[in-house]
Amino acid sequence: MRLSRLALAVVPPSARPGIGPGELRTGIVHLGLGAFHRAHQALYTEDAGDPAYGVCGVTMRSMAAAELLRAQDLLYSVLELDGQDASIRVCGMLTEAVGPQEGIARIADPAVRVVTTTVTEPGYRHDPATGRLRAGDPDVAADLAGGPPRTPVGRLVAGLRARRAAGAGPVTVICCDNLVGGGRLLGGLVTEFCELAREEGLLSWIGDGNVAFPSSMVDRIVPAPTGADRAAAARLLGVEDRAALATEPFRQWVIEDRFAGGRPPWERAGAVITPDVEPYETMKLRLLNGVHSVLAYLGALAGLGTVAEAMARPELAEAGRRYLELDAAPTLVPPPGTDLDAYREQLLARLSNPALRHPIAQVAADGTHKLPQRLLPVIRDRLARGAEPRWAALGVAAWMRYVSAGRADDGTPLTVADAMAARLAMPGAGPREVVDRLLGLTEVFGEDLRQDGTLRTLLSDWLTRLTADGALATARTG
Repeated sequence: MRLSRLALAVVPPSARPGIGPGELRTGIVHLGLGAFHRAHQALYTEDAGDPAYGVCGVTMRSMAAAELLRAQDLLYSVLELDGQDASIRVCGMLTEAVGPQEGIARIADPAVRVVTTTVTEPGYRHDPATGRLRAGDPDVAADLAGGPPRTPVGRLVAGLRARRAAGAGPVTVICCDNLVGGGRLLGGLVTEFCELAREEGLLSWIGDGNVAFPSSMVDRIVPAPTGADRAAAARLLGVEDRAALATEPFRQWVIEDRFAGGRPPWERAGAVITPDVEPYETMKLRLLNGVHSVLAYLGALAGLGTVAEAMARPELAEAGRRYLELDAAPTLVPPPGTDLDAYREQLLARLSNPALRHPIAQVAADGTHKLPQRLLPVIRDRLARGAEPRWAALGVAAWMRYVSAGRADDGTPLTVADAMAARLAMPGAGPREVVDRLLGLTEVFGEDLRQDGTLRTLLSDWLTRLTADGALATARTG
């Protein structure tokens, strides 16, 4: 039997949804119906316990996820894996799963109070070094010209335009991607889009307090689901779930206390509502996401498949620890009540969880957007203090080797998933040429890092060693 409302009678009572699907009303529109949202914000919202905040999930590209969920009455399960231990729950918070055009219409519904987004860092079509909209991007240009919107920002603006026309009242838009100052960034991109499109009326409506863009910090490791995850879910549920997800027990959500109207009582589910998200956000981006990138690029060069496999190699685990202790931690002012040493040890334990099978390729994708959020702020901070960001530079050098050579240390081809992949590939180029050309990508590194002699020397030295000796030997000798 496949998971459905009817099949819930077979599911163990402890795993059934906290709110009956029939009780829900749509109060949230979510852009980006992927695994992370379903294993993070949707569960927080269910645990908050208010049936007025069911979620309309909007796909940004393929309708495959929506069709998969519709075939199961919008139900799916979430496995929590910790070593050999596993638990499961069925989430029933989705009220709809629709495509982009239907999603625009749902944003105009007066019952909707919140719009959330997880469209990945590149999805916002912005320059990561400046935070400005890439107006020359063909899809952005098509959106500005008035065609059916293709980009998340274009679709969000279309939804807000429809909401204003409908007199549907205020709405809060929460960016839930790994971006520095995500609320400010998304609000700025919407403003810039409206300015370029000459939508003065919509700009005034937004500026009059009808739309709030709070920042938020989200933290949970959610790998792409596998057949093994679906098999484990079937064993625990007693029914088949083709949309099953796997994640870790840890989760965290911190949201800036800046809302235009109503919201779910997320604090009941453990979310932190605070006037200042920045300390949480900076800590998470520089520690968890930063060390993730260091491990991913070194691990990919070493021919490893998952983050846990990278952590199982003592030399890579030590490189990650040194990055955390010697480069990232000194740049942080931790949130009140946070013990950085305990946070670091918990983080390393999370990354070592072999049950998650978090693919290195997933973490390594889109480096031109991820590095400016993760490693480059650490490098800038350390350089400004007169320090050598040695281990952060190793992570960037490993990225340079990964994208320029396109091969692991044993010669196995690597697939570089990045919007700028064609500009990054330099097979056969020497270390100094690679460093010169990649630092010249000012939309990634900015003018300041391109001109910094200390960083250039560090990168050249690391890349020379990575090229000659490979990732494992380089990390081992430090």
